[in-house]
Amino acid sequence: MNFLGNLREILALGGPVVGVLIVMSVLTLSVTLYKLWQFAACGVGRHKVLSEALAAWDAGDRAAARMRLNDSSSYLAPIVGAAMDGVDVPGVDDRLDAEAGLALAGLERGFRLLDTVAQLAPLLGLFGTVLGMINAFQSLQTAGSSVDPSLLAGGIWVALVTTAVGLAVAMPTSMVLSWLESRTSRERVFADKALRTILVPGHALQTKAQAQTPRATPEHA
Repeated sequence: MNFLGNLREILALGGPVVGVLIVMSVLTLSVTLYKLWQFAACGVGRHKVLSEALAAWDAGDRAAARMRLNDSSSYLAPIVGAAMDGVDVPGVDDRLDAEAGLALAGLERGFRLLDTVAQLAPLLGLFGTVLGMINAFQSLQTAGSSVDPSLLAGGIWVALVTTAVGLAVAMPTSMVLSWLESRTSRERVFADKALRTILVPGHALQTKAQAQTPRATPEHA
């Protein structure tokens, strides 16, 4: 009850602008919880088994690589499996890049909303403050010569409530968005490395380098 009472008091002080900011904060919280669930369900950042499969493939042990890949719960496992099956298919790298980009785009869904809230919330708070200041000075004008300084002070602090609420919404939203974007950037780097490892494994590069190395000829006495 105290929370609802405080919420009604804030809405009464800040007006409809604070109401809009509260709705935006609820949307931000909902998107954040959804992204946390999505990242956990997809295994974002948890690629230990997949990394073992890639290491086995890189060493030339394809059977072990496929066995470890079957144990992986990463969202990238199907894409890596498709890369293993189509390693000799011409143009497969472009197709795999597109599939990886689509998977990563799914992880980035909702980022635009968070970015919009982070940028718009302070502006809405400032807009509410400007409206509050206008009302405060209108009250002063109406009061005429009998101006009470407390009337101006009260109008100013009430007007500043919207700015405080806007910043309170924007700052955590910006922090959450930065954290999610950093996680997604690391996933993008890992996905690119995984596909390059499958398509151009290290043992193949070593074999090619050894084949191109000229053999030393014995010197004649």
